[in-house]
Amino acid sequence: MHEEQPLPTRFLRTHEAGRFLGLSGRTLEKHRVYGTGPAYRKVGGRVIYAVEDLQAWAEQGRQLSTSDVRRTQPARPTPEQRTFQFMRELPRPAAR
Repeated sequence: MHEEQPLPTRFLRTHEAGRFLGLSGRTLEKHRVYGTGPAYRKVGGRVIYAVEDLQAWAEQGRQLSTSDVRRTQPARPTPEQRTFQFMRELPRPAAR
C-alpha cells in the first residue's frame, strides 16, 4: 500500500492572495508595511503567501457579533505606533 504524502504548501503571489481573501493586492501591500497582515515570505525578491497563513490571518478577524471585543489590530497603526516604529528604525550610534 502507498502511504499518502501530505500535499506541499501552496503559495500565492500578492494579487492571488488578495483574491483569495477578497481584498485588493494593494490592501495586502499596506498590511505588510504596517505589520498587520498575514505572514509572508520573500523568495527571489517576490512576495508569496502560504494559503495556511492566509487562512489563519483571516480566522483572527472572526467575530460572532458586532459587540464582540475586537481581537485584531486595526489595519492602520495609530500615530503613537507609527512614532514608536520610526524611533525603532533609526540607526543606533556605534558603541565606543
